Formats: sequence, C-alpha cells, structure tokens
Amino acid sequence: MGSLVSYKHILVVDDEPFNREIILEILDDPGYRLSVAEDGDEAWTRLSQAGETFDLVLLDRMMPGIDGLEILRRMKAAPALRDLPVIMQTAAASPEQVREGIAAGAFYYLTKPFELETLQTIVRSALESASRRRKVQEQLRSHADSLALVVDARFEFRTLDEAQALAAVIARVCADPEMVGMGLSELLVNAVEHGNLAITFEEKTRLKEADSWHEEIERRLAMAENRDKRAALMVRRVEDGWEFEIRDQGSGFDCSKFLELAPERAFAPNGRGIAMARQLAFTELEYLDRGTRVRVRAKA
Repeated sequence: MGSLVSYKHILVVDDEPFNREIILEILDDPGYRLSVAEDGDEAWTRLSQAGETFDLVLLDRMMPGIDGLEILRRMKAAPALRDLPVIMQTAAASPEQVREGIAAGAFYYLTKPFELETLQTIVRSALESASRRRKVQEQLRSHADSLALVVDARFEFRTLDEAQALAAVIARVCADPEMVGMGLSELLVNAVEHGNLAITFEEKTRLKEADSWHEEIERRLAMAENRDKRAALMVRRVEDGWEFEIRDQGSGFDCSKFLELAPERAFAPNGRGIAMARQLAFTELEYLDRGTRVRVRAKA
C-alpha cells in the first residue's frame, strides 16, 4: 500500500465556469485535492458512486436540473453522506432562504461574490469541525460497552482532547452514538473554550480568521487563573434514555442567541455547534444558571 492520504478531498459544485475557476484558484493548496461537478446531476453521480469519498462539498444552491437544496436533502437521507459537511454558496441570501438551507442541513453559508479570506476561513472551519466528528466516531468504535451498566456517574475534563475523548466514550450508551457523540463533543468543547477559558463568539471568529484558534486555546489553558479549572459531565439513566448535564466554571453567556442557527450567523466560521447539537443529537436541550450548565437528553 502507498503512503497515507494527507490531503482533504473537496467537491466543488457550480454550473458557472467563472465561479469554479475562482474557487479552484482560491483553494489551490497542497493540503486540498479539488474535484469539480458542473451541475447537480454530475454532483449526485459522484457523491453516490462507490469508490470515491469526499471530506467537504462546496455546493451551489441555484443550478439547472437538480439544485443545491435537492442535493443536500438527498445527502441527508443517505447514511453514507449525511455527516459530510456542506458549504452552501449562493446569491440567494435572504433570511428566509438561508433558513430553508439550514433546515435542509446546510450549517455553513457563503454569499456570492465571496472574498478570498472568507472562503478559506469557512472551508478551514468546516473541515476542522468534520475532523473532530470523525475523531469522535473513531474513538466510538474503539470502546467497550461497559458503560451500559452506568446508572449515575460524574466525569471531569480540562482540555479539548479530554472533552472529545469523553464524548466518544459516553455516546456509546445511546441509540445513535455518532450523532450523540457529535452533540456531546460540541457541548463539552464549548464548556472548555467559552466557559472556562472565556473565549467569546467574536474572539473565536477573529481567531478562526487568523487561523490561530488552537494556539490561543493552549495559551489560555496555561494561564495561572485557568490551570485548575475543570468542567464536569454528569450522566444519569432516565426512564426513556439518558440525561447528560455539563457544567463549567465560567461566568455564563446568553444562550438564547445560539439555540438556533440564525441566518446572519450562517456565514460566520463559528457559532453553530449548539444549534447542530440541539437539532441533530438530542431530544431535549436546556441551559441553566446563566448558561454555565446545559442539560440534554438522548434515547438509549
């Protein structure tokens, strides 16, 4: 066998040659392998055929024949494609049109015409989020089922790696461990970065744009005032499944802004994790104590 593949395979779907050329030029990077589909029919053929896999789809919404929304709906209905991240690129950017895309499963949006740095940041953010979900899924497959014996338990964590590993372990007890693993990972990571380390939404946006988010996380974890901070996950068996409660040592935040992915935030590189967790992973989600606690439920 050859060496391990180190690039990310991106499918660019756009019926306009000029738009495709711009995207291919902006994303000309050794870390990316770029493939092109010139319309929805070609895109669906490439996505659904065996033997070809992608890490990300840049999907034009308005195309003749099968449009972007229909492609997205088909992807979400296909188990092998439902977790593949999609960036919807469109000139149709009214709030109602964006909500329609979000409802279909597009958590990342780009408005045409887009700037070089904006496209690069959104692509990087979507790939990082997908990589985190894949890591959780890989860890899920490596753990035993002994947690099924748990009735009531408490776990503490401090770093992002600990948060992701814990999410993978705990999600094993649920009916849909991959979705719950994704949701728990988002909430546990939030408890570290936004709770204990006090990184605001606006700060994270700037850090993502500068590609320095990981460095800032490590810097804040090493600060004297943060070294002893821990977040906690409580696990309880309930009648119809599992209840999880996550607590951090931060000062709280206005959670109401993040329970749904507002159209104006669909174009940002961050700020969609809570909405994704609420929509895809849990039957209930409730924030308490000014946002320092979140309680969710999932089916067993």
